[in-house]
Amino acid sequence: MDLYHAPDAQRVELLKEIANKIRVISVDSTNACKSGHPTSSASIAEILSVLFFNVMRYSTSAPRAPNADRFILSKGHACPALYAAWSQTGLFPESDCMTLRKIDSDLEGHPTPRLNFIDAATGSLGQGLSIAAGMAYVGKYLDKSSFRTYCLLGDGEAAEGSVWEALHFGSHYKLDNLVAIFDINRLGQSEVTSLGHDTETYRKRLDAFGWNAIVVDGHDINELDKAFFSASNTEGKPTAIIAKTLKGSGFVGIEDQMNWHGKPLGAKTDEALSRLRDLIKNNGPARISPESPPDDCPEVSLAVKLSEPPSYKEGEKVNF
Repeated sequence: MDLYHAPDAQRVELLKEIANKIRVISVDSTNACKSGHPTSSASIAEILSVLFFNVMRYSTSAPRAPNADRFILSKGHACPALYAAWSQTGLFPESDCMTLRKIDSDLEGHPTPRLNFIDAATGSLGQGLSIAAGMAYVGKYLDKSSFRTYCLLGDGEAAEGSVWEALHFGSHYKLDNLVAIFDINRLGQSEVTSLGHDTETYRKRLDAFGWNAIVVDGHDINELDKAFFSASNTEGKPTAIIAKTLKGSGFVGIEDQMNWHGKPLGAKTDEALSRLRDLIKNNGPARISPESPPDDCPEVSLAVKLSEPPSYKEGEKVNF
């Protein structure tokens, strides 16, 4: 197993700043369209920052290249954070995020694969991990490529049976190239989730399903980075990172409070972001470039070839 090297202090600060920019952009973009999910976006800010700027291997010139790492946002309603993260890679201008949910905008209220940086449509909760598991299976057994697949789920959708079917599939096929990140922010749409912040119960269940289960503080850059490193060095089983987070994290007066699901901050914006805006020193794209993807994915052709040409003649009836 490789030795873990923690990111230096300067890089940690840069990743924290990116996370805060993701929060601010999520608030501003949902305010602009007067709808969306800024609090659900805030709880995953550090997760996205570490993934996109310190873990995943991809190129902004070809985000969906066959050899690039995959990312599925199963909790698709938190897409303001995902769009914000991609804007910080330089893929498109940050100003584009302000077109969120507008009738003529490409940035819809949930991710769709017609965008060149989205691998799967999500928003129907409980589906993302099944898609990610299929991608990981193809990578390991068909393409035999070293690309990795990451799936970020909400704790509300973790109660759905389809998630646990995908968990079974992942461990059964020993998909050690698959990482599921559970955003345990405790608060659902209208009430506390069934397990709240009981991360130990999540850990025991995921361990029982044959996953390498790791509990972390989902807002701690170092803990997240170390967990992703552990995942990349775990063989024979997939990894589940159980990230304890706060809904609306960083928003003064809103963090970890009920009745803020799916609501722009509106008049509460200045108060909620008063501290965060002061923490951001770089107003341009992130000053961290992602690692290039591995060059070990075979070329794939979707052309259909028959083993021999048809033998029937025009006008003949053919039975199948």
